Amino acid sequence: MSGNRRKAFLVSAALVGCTMLMTACQDTNSGASQGSSPASSSDASAAGGGKDSAAKGSDGQGTPAGTGPNENGKIGKCRTDELKVTAKDSTVTGDADGTVAVELKNGSGRDCAMSGYAGVDLKTNAGSLSAKRTGEKADSIVLKDGKSVFFGVHYPVNTSGGSGVRITGLVVTPPDETKSVTLNWPGAGSLPVTQGTDSPVKVGPLGSAGQGG
Repeated sequence: MSGNRRKAFLVSAALVGCTMLMTACQDTNSGASQGSSPASSSDASAAGGGKDSAAKGSDGQGTPAGTGPNENGKIGKCRTDELKVTAKDSTVTGDADGTVAVELKNGSGRDCAMSGYAGVDLKTNAGSLSAKRTGEKADSIVLKDGKSVFFGVHYPVNTSGGSGVRITGLVVTPPDETKSVTLNWPGAGSLPVTQGTDSPVKVGPLGSAGQGG
């Protein structure tokens, strides 16, 4: 082989070698890039999945608050507009005082809760007369839909022979409510005239009168 041809061959071989080395380097870099790409994708997917899970866990998949028969899973209180309020005379013969039994019937379509005393006022020809609480223990109750609870209103019977204080109506305000219901008074027509400021009319707590009095 002549000197010129030998030089040309060596140059050609060197170029081929460099080309192979460059290809190998590119393959190596490409492999590294491909190897890291799935990891990045996996990390992003995992991060995204965590956010999705958090969103699903906090969006309230259960019953939203304020819906359903009982708000937040608790028994709501009985409202005046949901109660049918009636009254009847339940005086027992021989008792010194007269008694009116007031019925609160739950017509709300749900169970409801109440406790304590109802507000009671008698409308009379001499003005409004507020009943005083008897002081008996007042328990909390859950009133089932369609069921009733009773309480008693006690008043002195007018035996004076005079006209006394004429009763014209009964005003009932359910416990913890501000809206009242006005009823016809079913008891004796009058109260004896009394001296002083203390009310002679007493109201018992919920459950203090039985069904029918």
